[in-house]
Amino acid sequence: QVQLVESGGGLVQAGGSLRLSCVASGRAITWDDMAWFRQAPGKGREFVSAIDRIGTRTKYIDSVKSRFTISRDNAKKTIYLRMNNLKPEDSGVYYCGADRLGVPERWDRYATNPSSYKYWGQGTQVTVSS
Repeated sequence: QVQLVESGGGLVQAGGSLRLSCVASGRAITWDDMAWFRQAPGKGREFVSAIDRIGTRTKYIDSVKSRFTISRDNAKKTIYLRMNNLKPEDSGVYYCGADRLGVPERWDRYATNPSSYKYWGQGTQVTVSS
């Protein structure tokens, strides 16, 4: 079992920055692939970024490329999402997900799908004002 707790959200003006953290407890996450998703009111959970278990492969939704950076520190059981130049459309509740997707080919195929992740945190609210 893995428990995930997100933090770092808040209210920020457009152009500002935030760094989200997702801390895991329970078993180690060394073998877990992890990802960030977000959900705006009335919308489904949208993929934002993913990182493989080793931290060598990452994925981003096109709208955040060059602005967001995902990283992980397995020793601290933590993943991060550094968000720069935030825009109002980045607003939403940000969730981190974790699970073991398997071989790299499966990660490449399924990392952006929320159904691929068994463990989720409670989310942290990000609000970007214009």
